[in-house]
Amino acid sequence: MDIYEVKSKGRSDMEYIWIYHNSHDTAYRQPFGAVPCEETVTVRVKVCSQNDIKSVILRLWQDGVGESRIPMWLISRYEDQYMYEGQFRSPGVPGLLWYYFIIETDKGVYYYGCKSDGLGGVGQITDYPPYSYQVTVYKRGFKTPDWFKDSIMYQIFVDRFYNGSEDGRPLVYRDDCIIHQDWYEVPNYKPDPVTGKILCNDFFGGNLLGIIKKLPYLKELGVSALYLNPIFEAYSNHKYDVGNYKKIDPMFGDEEIFQELCQKAKELGIYIILDGVFSHTGSDSMYFNKNGRYPTLGAYQSKDSPYYPWYRFIRYPDVYECWWGIDTLPNVNEMEPSYQNYIIHDEDAVAKYWLKKGAKGWRLDVVDELPDEFLKAFRKAVKEVDREAVIIGEVWEDASRKVSYDKRKEYLLGEELDSVMNYPFRDMVLKFFLGEWDAAYFNRAIMSLYENYPVECFYSLMNLVGSHDVPRIKTLLGEAPPQHTLSRDQQAHYVLTEEQERLAIQRLKLVSLLQMTFPGVPCIYYGDEAGLSGYSDPFNRRTYPWGREDRELVEWYKRVAALRNGMDALRTGEFIPIYYEGDVYAFVRCIREGKDVFGRQRSNGFALIIINRSRYRAYTVKLDMQRWGVSKLIDVINGETAFFIEEGYLTVDVLPLKGRVLVGV
Repeated sequence: MDIYEVKSKGRSDMEYIWIYHNSHDTAYRQPFGAVPCEETVTVRVKVCSQNDIKSVILRLWQDGVGESRIPMWLISRYEDQYMYEGQFRSPGVPGLLWYYFIIETDKGVYYYGCKSDGLGGVGQITDYPPYSYQVTVYKRGFKTPDWFKDSIMYQIFVDRFYNGSEDGRPLVYRDDCIIHQDWYEVPNYKPDPVTGKILCNDFFGGNLLGIIKKLPYLKELGVSALYLNPIFEAYSNHKYDVGNYKKIDPMFGDEEIFQELCQKAKELGIYIILDGVFSHTGSDSMYFNKNGRYPTLGAYQSKDSPYYPWYRFIRYPDVYECWWGIDTLPNVNEMEPSYQNYIIHDEDAVAKYWLKKGAKGWRLDVVDELPDEFLKAFRKAVKEVDREAVIIGEVWEDASRKVSYDKRKEYLLGEELDSVMNYPFRDMVLKFFLGEWDAAYFNRAIMSLYENYPVECFYSLMNLVGSHDVPRIKTLLGEAPPQHTLSRDQQAHYVLTEEQERLAIQRLKLVSLLQMTFPGVPCIYYGDEAGLSGYSDPFNRRTYPWGREDRELVEWYKRVAALRNGMDALRTGEFIPIYYEGDVYAFVRCIREGKDVFGRQRSNGFALIIINRSRYRAYTVKLDMQRWGVSKLIDVINGETAFFIEEGYLTVDVLPLKGRVLVGV
């Protein structure tokens, strides 16, 4: 029996007591995970003691309300093992609940709660009030777009993807920027010799026409959602210093080209998601206009500017609040009514304007900086234009309990976001594949997210392993030297050795296999599928290597993406981890009785995914398959090999750095 055993401490008459609760197991908490408002939750705890148990109390805490203590009752006993049960009803208002157990015997009082890592699952016994288990309570009826759950996403840093101009030249030239003549050059990473600042003003010429021309490639790759880094007019190549929210940057195209992109993508079953930067603008913008380049009266120029209330000046005009102290990125006051009107409420407000032009959603930059009130209003406006538009937030931690500016955020409670960038997933994947975590701890971390997120969110998570803000996944998987040990020049020109390259590719194939078979929306950062490598910005923003792709890797991505797109169970089927020991992680995705986890009509299917992250050791895994009702499985990744269930068990070999996808037939 899997019981957590602890010997009581600090007592003169030593008592042996065992207590067990597992929040990831529906035998101990039902229903599993996050719950809607006004839902009955049943929890159980097992106590093993030779002494008299005087009481078992469920201690419940509701954020903003306080504590309640619920007596639990005995429901079964076997010798000195006692099972206690308690119930509570989730409140009518979304928020977080927290619980632990208080057990009193005739020898003393014990507590049982979550381990200090906060990941839920099996807990620990203490002599003092412990960490609590979390229950996320979300708005009943909360729903995320179905099309997005079924998608494979592709992120494009527009300047570095493809130049679609007929003559191959940039659409426009600016005298305040650098135009690279060689598409394959290293992006500029050295400070400006005059100002000493990194100006991010070098361009390669990628544009929206280029994306249009590469839509057939993206379709063939299996992509159905394109997330574009900012495309609105701005000084920099990254465009997070927005100059005009309602104008496409001339180096990328214009509104007509944007609408053409949306239309042609839609014809191929691909939707466009835009990057919304609403916590700050550029200082060189029509709103702030510090450089005087715009004809508008900017906030920097006059307190009479209609944009003056948008900003927080400390000493006008040169000292003002800015993002992370970067003076080219002045913060805005998101609660200023005129700003909200411009972004959210006006008939042609930014949030609505681009949806009406063909976009299918927004990714919200640094969403931690945006007040809950702003996000609620933003969601309402977006969904009024298009109920199926998706709203994704940039969050780097567990978004269900994120605290920002001393306030618990409400991202996933049903009134703000549909999804978040799943940076925790990326972190877990790296720790598992690089050997920091074993499979058991990896599964524990995965189950914590599954437990804390509403199921509508969990199956909509943007499951990334690379982005414009982190080193390329291939560089990390190849075990390149830590970035901090290299100079910028060394980072710029670092090339993986042949051995590192082989290791990185093997691991990347496994990582992408995991991405494509995991619940949520797998996101490919442009060029990862083609073998791009590189350290942090700007080396992770190199140009797509057209003509120099790793063709074998591209074909692999097409295979695993086609596998996902071709099987309903891999998108919205149940997710059940079944083996997690040492180097091997295995889970089942399945749809039974024609209904997916959301009750939608879907094709039945069964897939068993097995990953061996070991570089050197093969494993033979024996799995109990009696509950699944399958007798024959086909390995659809490794040559259509057939496996048969014998006496209810499957025995399968998994080679080093290999995976299997066994599909029931």
